[in-house]
Amino acid sequence: MVSLAAYILCGTCATLTRAEDWPQWRGPNRDGAWTESGTLEAFPTEGLNIRWRIPVGPGWSSPVVSQRKVFVTDVELETRPAQERVHCFDEATGKSLWTYAYEAEYPDLPPENRSTPAATPIVEAGKLYMIGGNGHVHCLETGTGKPLWENRLDKEFEIKPLSCRPSPLIEGDLLILLTGGKPTACVIALEKNSGKQVWRALDESVSNSSPIVITAAGKRQLVVWTGESVTSLVPTTGEVNWRERLLTNTNYSTATPVSEKNALLISGFMLELSGDGALATPVWPKSRDIARRVLSNTSTPLLKGDHLYSAKSGGELVCLDSRTGEQIWETEKVTGLKQGASIHMTPNGDAVWLFTDEGDLIRARLTTQGYEELSRAHLLEPTSIFSGKLLAWVPPVYANRHVFARNDKELVCASLAAKP
Repeated sequence: MVSLAAYILCGTCATLTRAEDWPQWRGPNRDGAWTESGTLEAFPTEGLNIRWRIPVGPGWSSPVVSQRKVFVTDVELETRPAQERVHCFDEATGKSLWTYAYEAEYPDLPPENRSTPAATPIVEAGKLYMIGGNGHVHCLETGTGKPLWENRLDKEFEIKPLSCRPSPLIEGDLLILLTGGKPTACVIALEKNSGKQVWRALDESVSNSSPIVITAAGKRQLVVWTGESVTSLVPTTGEVNWRERLLTNTNYSTATPVSEKNALLISGFMLELSGDGALATPVWPKSRDIARRVLSNTSTPLLKGDHLYSAKSGGELVCLDSRTGEQIWETEKVTGLKQGASIHMTPNGDAVWLFTDEGDLIRARLTTQGYEELSRAHLLEPTSIFSGKLLAWVPPVYANRHVFARNDKELVCASLAAKP
């Protein structure tokens, strides 16, 4: 199931439209927001303008967009051993610029259990950083695909096969990875310029949740959701600031932590960060039943002040009071009701872009009054197998007034520009 920060200002025109890249998991600021203007208010009756479609292999990682290039990882399963790959395409045309591949041991699994590569790469300053399912880390030159360094974490630590699914992040000079490695290597920080290990922390199991870095109580905090806890670490050293026990298996721990002011939301579990930065106090729900503390096992909630919006694991979309957890409304209009349903939400101006497990892209308004659908278009076919159904699980990305989405067969680019 389904992981720092640079964005590009692409000039100002008479309408003050702005374009920006999407260089990592959940966007330029790792908060899932898209701040571009000049996008469609309503979809054309004939459907979206598809700029290009190109074949790719299986994978659950999102694409990333940087400096007029699109990068996506996949796996070639026809070879033995398998090959994990990263492809680089021209953003405007979809033309292949380069592919880098390396051998990876993949167990002989049914299609529904082939959950990697799932970690979304990250691009910064002309370098692409990626981690494979078994802990093989690479730093590549974005212009050519030339390897600058690699680190076989699976040779140094005990890492379960295909378990490295959270997306890496960059904090200062560090590349931070969530691997679940043993001993005491659940979280590992490497020098981003050399790949050398700086610190490792936590003797806990890996989850599907990608880490974030926030500023709370006047200091930077690395927040990770593992199989056993939600923990805040000092990003530069790996020391523990605070730890809240949250025992979760990987079938549930998919959402990325979401933070706003002193609120920290872990799927359906709300924490309040104290002023001294040393504590996190559970707010709701009072129940410790994990089914009550996970809203969706496929999607990350959207936190907006006193309210939040989230998919539920059965396909409903709900609005909750973020202070109490009380439900305000629920709708079944977004996607079909089914286990494994997903709704990925990306706020943009006064509207929200939603992408469903059925491959539909929706522009809607989400308010405390309810769900208002403005436009809907089918973007790509579901291909991920779950309980006999085909689903589109991978979150799309938004860059330079376009949407980029992938399944196990293709990568598609569609224009969302209000004007050609």
